[in-house]
Amino acid sequence: MRWTPLVGAVILVAAACGTAEPPAASEPEPTTTSEVQPVTTEASYGPELAAVVAQARTDLADRLEVEESAIVVVSAEAVTWADGSLGCPQPGMMYTQALVEGARVVLQVGGRFYDYHAGGGVGPFLCESEADDGGHDEVPPLEGTA
Repeated sequence: MRWTPLVGAVILVAAACGTAEPPAASEPEPTTTSEVQPVTTEASYGPELAAVVAQARTDLADRLEVEESAIVVVSAEAVTWADGSLGCPQPGMMYTQALVEGARVVLQVGGRFYDYHAGGGVGPFLCESEADDGGHDEVPPLEGTA
């Protein structure tokens, strides 16, 4: 008869519904805070991002009234933004709902991090936090990408 496939299916379903042994209680592993390793040379992020990094550094130096040499490039990467907000939506604004090729540059000055976004013909701009200086206490998560 054709009971063999049905019996096999029932056995598989029953096995899947079984309970597993609870995991043994263990001490939680201590968490460590990793140091941000800065990207200090163009070789680290490539020539295609060099102009974006240079523009972001110049803008931040002007904003904070510091020398560009005081600015550390934490990261520079090509990204695909999920929409025309370039990962930095503003209240009350409408954006194209299409993927946008761009870049993200994170800069650091004196323990503060500054998140620059670019793409779709728009040069790098500071995606500001609510802090007076527009910076963050830690590297902000990458959001708004496809």
